[in-house]
Amino acid sequence: MERNFFAKFHGLGNDYICLDEDWIDFVLDENAVKTICDVHYGVGSDGILVKTHSSKADFGLRIFNPDGSEAEKSGNGLRIFAKFLYDYEYTLKRKFSIETKGGIVQATIEELVEGRAKLITVDMGKAVFNAQDIPVLCDEKECLGKKIKINDREFEINCVSVGNPHCVIIVDQLDENTVKEYGSLIENLDIFPNRINVQFAKVISPDLVEIRIWERGAGYTLASGSSSCAVASVMVKKGLTDRNLTVKMPGGTLKIQIDQNWNIKMTGEVQEICSGKLSRELTSQFI
Repeated sequence: MERNFFAKFHGLGNDYICLDEDWIDFVLDENAVKTICDVHYGVGSDGILVKTHSSKADFGLRIFNPDGSEAEKSGNGLRIFAKFLYDYEYTLKRKFSIETKGGIVQATIEELVEGRAKLITVDMGKAVFNAQDIPVLCDEKECLGKKIKINDREFEINCVSVGNPHCVIIVDQLDENTVKEYGSLIENLDIFPNRINVQFAKVISPDLVEIRIWERGAGYTLASGSSSCAVASVMVKKGLTDRNLTVKMPGGTLKIQIDQNWNIKMTGEVQEICSGKLSRELTSQFI
């Protein structure tokens, strides 16, 4: 592998750049992340996934948002990272563990096409509704059905952690403009000490939910694995859907399974976009 090699993938339109910390010769600080993720000055992406070493799992992973902040977990990111590890022969196993800031997850390569990973399942851990653990500042032990008011609008929020924090708003009609107008305002409310990911969700049937997403540190996003898991968990918690359901997003669909103990499994496709080498002219800015 060449120095500063990268590979870019997408999971349902949610794109990430993969790097190996052993093969980069610059400091991946906030400025570097922002520049590399910028579509005009860098490669352009919704974030960066960095392979690291782990003493607790087969592989370690750091996840960076395009604003330079670091995320605990990403569902699409984990499926993409699993494909990166398998396709670039870091492992020959089709099941392996990955350590993230949000905990250790298991990844399984379900389907191959011409020897490359296509369909991947990730064990996303448990859904946690305890407000303190999300965290969200709430008078109740669980922040479910709490009403908040922002400017001229009232929203009913339902909060959950799936390794990272989420705020789910159930609506009768989905409106992209509402997500873009209020997503950042909700993300940065004082009641969310670590900020929060925001989803607007509509129940279509007992096994189908459609959502729109505002990701913490990234903004309006075509798809999100952890958001899908969060929405599914809230829907099951409130008795609105079955435990096995499909989550539909502008970028595509994911299959989510939630067992009786709130363990979550997520299955979906990923695809490589391109690979290459970050130029010396680019990386010299960060050394």
